[in-house]
Amino acid sequence: MNEPMEDDSQLEGRCLIAMPTIGDPRFERTVIYMCSHSDKGAMGLVVNKSLESITVGDVVERLGLDPGDSGDGIRVHFGGPVETGRGFVLHSDDYVRDGTLQISGGIALTATIDVLKAMIRGDGPRNSLLALGYAGWAPGQLDAEIQNNGWLVCDADPELLFNSDLDGKWTGALTKLGIDPAMLATDVGGTGKPN
Repeated sequence: MNEPMEDDSQLEGRCLIAMPTIGDPRFERTVIYMCSHSDKGAMGLVVNKSLESITVGDVVERLGLDPGDSGDGIRVHFGGPVETGRGFVLHSDDYVRDGTLQISGGIALTATIDVLKAMIRGDGPRNSLLALGYAGWAPGQLDAEIQNNGWLVCDADPELLFNSDLDGKWTGALTKLGIDPAMLATDVGGTGKPN
């Protein structure tokens, strides 16, 4: 069982792992990097779901940017269900400009168009993830969800955040905690045995 949050900021820079009982299909098997967590609420980005229906070319076109040559390798991710038209780039802190929020452990967040331009030119951050939308919680809401066993918490690292195996991130995050995903209960009151 997760312990109560002693310090509201302790989730910032860490990852949430959705439990099978999360109860919201938008978050099923998600890993969320927490960008902020305070008494005013919480905000994070889903790091393991892509938006197959939107390409970086679509984003570039909507913003009226020059597509350049390097944009083809950029995948667009589902960052969460809040403000799905708003873009965020989670990235390594080797790229820091005005408007960049340095979070922790060498990870930063930029929500300005300049970082996308730099990525398209090929001189953006070493590691990056472009996301549309974010996951957000009202004050106390996330703490309650954790107490109700909706989420597990693990440390973040660049491999977990930026590797291209999206399907393996949920399992990888659980493995970091020493948990075999096959042993998780998939319904309330479950035995913990695989179905």
